[in-house]
Amino acid sequence: MRRMFFFMLAAFLLAVPGPAEGKMDLVTLPARDAVELTIYNSADLTLARDRRVLTMKKGLNQLQFSWANTLIDPTSLEMQPLAQGENIDLLDLVFPPRTSQLGLWRLQSGRSGRLPVEISYLTSGLSWRAFYLATLQGNETKMRLEGFVRVTNVSGEDYENAKVRLVVGQVHLLDRIADLARRVPPYGRPGPVPGVPRPEAADAGLRRERMVEAKAALSQMQALEARPKEIVKEGLSEYFLYTIEGTETISHGWSKRLPSFDSPQVPVVNLYKYEEEQYGPAVMRFLSFKNDQAHGLGQTPIPGGLLKVYRNLDSAGHLSFEGQSQFKYIPVGEKVELNLGPVEDVLVRAKPMNFRTDRYLFDAEGDISGWDEIREFEVEVKNTRGIPIQVEVRRHAPSAKWELTKKGAFGAYEQVDLNTVKFTLALKPGETQTFQYTLTTHHGRRAD
Repeated sequence: MRRMFFFMLAAFLLAVPGPAEGKMDLVTLPARDAVELTIYNSADLTLARDRRVLTMKKGLNQLQFSWANTLIDPTSLEMQPLAQGENIDLLDLVFPPRTSQLGLWRLQSGRSGRLPVEISYLTSGLSWRAFYLATLQGNETKMRLEGFVRVTNVSGEDYENAKVRLVVGQVHLLDRIADLARRVPPYGRPGPVPGVPRPEAADAGLRRERMVEAKAALSQMQALEARPKEIVKEGLSEYFLYTIEGTETISHGWSKRLPSFDSPQVPVVNLYKYEEEQYGPAVMRFLSFKNDQAHGLGQTPIPGGLLKVYRNLDSAGHLSFEGQSQFKYIPVGEKVELNLGPVEDVLVRAKPMNFRTDRYLFDAEGDISGWDEIREFEVEVKNTRGIPIQVEVRRHAPSAKWELTKKGAFGAYEQVDLNTVKFTLALKPGETQTFQYTLTTHHGRRAD
């Protein structure tokens, strides 16, 4: 098993005569009882909480901690007895001279016996990202939405049977944890990281203040206890905390996929869009839903990620790939519209049928000072799919002053902005609809 840092318990028997400080017994620290990882997605930052049971001797005890080949920030090291607090006095943490990546805790114990402790620290090299799978029902009115996270570990340490918590939110640090981990002692003295340029504007006091703020936010989250065997999502001011069910072993150099949520009946709207100025001649397919309770969601924001969409073809579970889309963070109550790309089974053809000019105005010198341009168009919309669909056709006017006359199966019609109109059509399976419109634009004095 890969071990990149280690602990040792040194019990000093001061009453026994010997050279220097006396005889020293070394006892290897037992394996972890538990470890919890709280991983940010907005910064290379993880809070690790490591619980172990020490075998203490009455008197002075020393705990040696080495973080060699890891990305642990030594300035963030903390230890807290979980029992017998009245018998334990944590004296200090020192970094011996002429040593590298090694610290020494001194503990004064009023009795001998077993002592549970928690060692916490900030580390770098652990990251996570979200991705999603959507499976549409046959009629495409609902979908099963499954959320996953992929946790990657390049921290230099294996974490066995770890409780994993994921934080959605921004943290602002003047120093990267990876840079702090590479600093040389003495760690209490501000200074540049060897081999890493120091920003001219960085202030040592402000750097420490920001580190304290970040650790305080993480300490608030570590106080929340997750219910066992559930995916727990909790709001903490500007942060959201996702607790993954059960425990996972995340080895150094590996990535692991973990479940986040599973919503089996999410209502969705399929919409096909045609807008030549933006998409060219292709028809684009969009899938939209809302992050609220009515859609089987809405408990927490949904972290941004990649969504892959499939369609359930039959009772045997055969699937067809429908498309994919990258989306950003979705707050609670917000609607998201995902672009799944161009399709070939819905066709829109918009062709000009006629063009002429009319209603000329002339100035005092006989020059043209105003006129109208009259364009006639025909739009054909064809649904070759076996289910009903909704198609949105957007058309643009070349002038801000215009009038539109329509006829045929144009469906709903509305003006979107100064020079854009939108037609919305509902088509049955295999249906073709055709409509026409005449666009009159006013130019020069006619526009006044």
